[in-house]
Amino acid sequence: MPITKTAVAVGAGFKPAPTLKFLLLVIICNFVFGTWNLNCHAAPCYGTKMPEKNKFFAGAQYYNIFQRYLDHSDNGKMRSQQEFVLLSYGVFDWLAIDLKGGAGNIKQHPEGKDELDYSSFMAGGYGFRLKVYDKDKIKGVCGFQHISVHPKTVHIANGKNKAVLDDWQFSALASYDFKVATVYLGGRLSRCDYIHWIDGSRSRVKSDLGKSYGLIWGTDIPLTQRIWLNLEGQALDSQALAVSLNYSF
Repeated sequence: MPITKTAVAVGAGFKPAPTLKFLLLVIICNFVFGTWNLNCHAAPCYGTKMPEKNKFFAGAQYYNIFQRYLDHSDNGKMRSQQEFVLLSYGVFDWLAIDLKGGAGNIKQHPEGKDELDYSSFMAGGYGFRLKVYDKDKIKGVCGFQHISVHPKTVHIANGKNKAVLDDWQFSALASYDFKVATVYLGGRLSRCDYIHWIDGSRSRVKSDLGKSYGLIWGTDIPLTQRIWLNLEGQALDSQALAVSLNYSF
């Protein structure tokens, strides 16, 4: 089939149509939800600022889960402090892949018992963000994020205790650019599980399933043309705060 001038023009300056964005979002959501059987959990959302195609963002992040209640009252609640190096890559102007690596701890407090304190060790995460709206000063972004925290093993009276925090979410955010700062607000479907081993015997304690829907609010504050500060708070499903300093390459 002959190549027309129109086909050459489209191929040279390809911009995905809204239908393609929607189709890609559906495919990714089906993969995420199908693989993890709707076990979506909670993590920082990064906001709506995304790298352009073939560009990178890098940063350092502190994330504190002040309180997350676990399923069944006798399991009590869980806390965690995490520190990460961040890296985001723009696959397209409308699709970014987010990676992170660092360290984190877990503090789990069963009802009526002493708190288990797992000291900081390895942690990491990944995710994606898809820009679904961008006009004037308003942006809309959907995303998926996952964090896994593997702290040090604890030896107490009942034996060798090992733990993993499994932290996931599917989020939707909308932002407005005020020049001095970009403010965003959104919601998420989330869950944060506590996986626990005692002398090799494994159990998974889910977060409170009645608190799976969360509220997110945050802001990006530009410090220079390439450097900005991100602040993000979380409520309803958990009480958490994330702070990061970021640089655009």
